[in-house]
Amino acid sequence: MRIGLGIIGLALLLVIALSGPALAQEEAPAAGGLGLGAGLVGLAAALAVGLGALGTAVAQARIGAAASGAMAERPEIGGRLLIFLALPETMIILGFLVAFFLINKIR
Repeated sequence: MRIGLGIIGLALLLVIALSGPALAQEEAPAAGGLGLGAGLVGLAAALAVGLGALGTAVAQARIGAAASGAMAERPEIGGRLLIFLALPETMIILGFLVAFFLINKIR
């Protein structure tokens, strides 16, 4: 658990360190340029998908391990366990939906 939190913390520090020069730039001219706001909206869209995928992966790993153990004891509950495996997928679908709405806001 600590290793996972360390990796997430390192990734966040990397994003902050690499986004510094982009935030230090001046605002692009209104005629033809997208500007800083569009870049931040794009970063928000990327975070929505990325963090949703990370959460989905962690949830499915734990659910999959528990489901395989439960099916070893009682094979007849396999159908119900499939539903539990599909539930975390809604997180990434909602992340894609949020990113889609944010990207459409840029244009």
